Amino acid sequence: MLIYLLQRLANLIPTLLIVSFVVFMMVRLIPGDPVLAIAGQDAEPEIMERIRESLGLNEPVITQYGRYLLGIFRGDLGTSIRTRQPVWHEIGQRLPATLELAGAAMLVSLVIGVGLGVAAAVNRGTVVDAMARFISLFGVASPTFWTGLLFVLAFGYYWRVLPIAGRGTLLHLVLPALTVALTSVAFISRLTRASLLEVLSQDYVRTAKAKGARPRTVVYKHALRNALMSPITVAGLEFGRLLSGVIVIEIIFSWPGTGRLLINAIQFRDFPIIQGLVLTYALIFALVNMAVDVLYAVLDPRIAYG
Repeated sequence: MLIYLLQRLANLIPTLLIVSFVVFMMVRLIPGDPVLAIAGQDAEPEIMERIRESLGLNEPVITQYGRYLLGIFRGDLGTSIRTRQPVWHEIGQRLPATLELAGAAMLVSLVIGVGLGVAAAVNRGTVVDAMARFISLFGVASPTFWTGLLFVLAFGYYWRVLPIAGRGTLLHLVLPALTVALTSVAFISRLTRASLLEVLSQDYVRTAKAKGARPRTVVYKHALRNALMSPITVAGLEFGRLLSGVIVIEIIFSWPGTGRLLINAIQFRDFPIIQGLVLTYALIFALVNMAVDVLYAVLDPRIAYG
């Protein structure tokens, strides 16, 4: 297992290098000039030229990327063009809030999604199954921003039972996490239902039933553990979508995460912040998928990595 993890960590290096190169080149395609965002539209050409020179924007793009790459190897993601603060400092202040929201949304997705899937599979063809399918359809069909605004209107304006802005208590986390998780709940519940129905038709499950095992024991001890392999795989992939969904939801619920930082960076053409955030997201996504691979071995002892 240790050798496998070291290999996976080594494979992260070329992946992150490719991501850094693609993002570095693509942000240069964003319309507008970051110097104008700093100096203003009425700035003198001499002032703009000095700012451009201080930021290194006069150098060839490849040279700029080489300097940026050297900085990454030294643990330096550069300096924000807008605030003149280190990128690590800007991201570090807001990343914990984003990870908190994404982690809570992932937990909600797994708990509710797996629970709905199990209930639908065990009660196949009943009202419970129909309700689970309705919730799944609603989650897939509803845009995240629309669901967020709907929750704000219902729980914050009419019923006034939950806070709709800011971060502080556990109650502040409820609406944003539910909004982000709704689509993932739909995917995970449908996949859990299909996987569990397939496992329940296997010979070893029928043997357990023939030996007189209780239905609850058959489902939770014999079938569910094997049925979770597919939902766990999808959950690892869904985490990337959750990170992107969190950016929108942070704006709606005024959550102090990296969403507002990214939006402001795009508006002001703050290249170092954009590059640093995308690289951070890529690293987190890769580490989560590595954790999913390790979880396979926990769920199924037959799987061994070497």
